[in-house]
Amino acid sequence: MSETIKSFLYLNRKAPYGTIYAWESLEVVLIGAAFDQDVSLAFVEDGVFQLTKHQNTSAVGMKNFSPTYAALGDYEVKKVFVEKESLEERGLSLDDLQPLTWEDEDEDWAEKDSIQLVTRAEMTAIMDGADVVFSF
Repeated sequence: MSETIKSFLYLNRKAPYGTIYAWESLEVVLIGAAFDQDVSLAFVEDGVFQLTKHQNTSAVGMKNFSPTYAALGDYEVKKVFVEKESLEERGLSLDDLQPLTWEDEDEDWAEKDSIQLVTRAEMTAIMDGADVVFSF
């Protein structure tokens, strides 16, 4: 009997520009979520820069895709994990990240934060608990 895959974790390690990894990860996440997959995102190392506010890409000649992260809640992507140590090592805090929210229909459409700040040890446990981890 084959095993059913239940959860997908997309691990984002790269800076948002200079490679296509960040954009491809976001596209795959949105596609998976559109097909009702249990999708989570994790941001570690330079991947935390993907969620920073006020990105200006004019100097690198690439489209700024960071506003697309705001659509995650519309796709029922509610689990966005950011590693605390990665933020701190880069001189960032939660206040430097764009707000990501989802609406809880069970609580009269109350807006809730999607971003969960986790320690490196907690991130390891999250990765261990996923059925499939895609690293970008």
